[in-house]
Amino acid sequence: MRVLMVEDEVRLAETVRRGLMAEGFVVDVATDGEAGLEAGETGGYDVIMLDIMLPRLNGYDVCRRLRAADVWTPVLMLTAKDGEYDQVDAFDLGADDYLTKPFSFVVLVARLRSLVRRGAPERPPLLTAGDLTLDPRSRAVARAGAEITLTPREFGLLHYLMRHRGDVVSKTEILQSVWDLNYDGDDNVVEVYVGYLRRKIDQPFGRRSIETVRGAGYRLAGDGG
Repeated sequence: MRVLMVEDEVRLAETVRRGLMAEGFVVDVATDGEAGLEAGETGGYDVIMLDIMLPRLNGYDVCRRLRAADVWTPVLMLTAKDGEYDQVDAFDLGADDYLTKPFSFVVLVARLRSLVRRGAPERPPLLTAGDLTLDPRSRAVARAGAEITLTPREFGLLHYLMRHRGDVVSKTEILQSVWDLNYDGDDNVVEVYVGYLRRKIDQPFGRRSIETVRGAGYRLAGDGG
């Protein structure tokens, strides 16, 4: 069984690599997100172990881009985080399992073997909010059958809002999921991009689907506005 481990903690990666090889796995290691993405797209692995906090490209983005490239290799997320929000976000982006550091090596091996037996996951379903649709696989967006062209950042923001349609999400939550976990710029950039989205998915169609909830954040209407 071929495993790709994307992990920037070199000592941990080497320890896990040796242990997995002793269990009969063939293991390749990438130490940053961009290298992991390239290897995942071309390597033909049975399973990918993916840390979330990575240099150059975080694990969320790696997972999202793999799925967008039609790479359906099972993904096990490894992270020091332990919040329910992180787990839900990872699963929504296409991850198949989630293991929090520090973890039991025995549990890790069991999870990897289970994922390999399970095989590649089904492709994600089309996201809808009324007559607004978003296809995570092809990255196509349409309203009332009319195609809408979005920039990668606009698509990421709409994807996040549609996955949480009907819920109020804060600027901080959006920044951490759509921009980068380490982003430390002005959070008003969210307001700017919400404005861009409204001009593309709402105004031409006479809709008001993205609501500003004063002091709390934004909400995409469950019925698409």
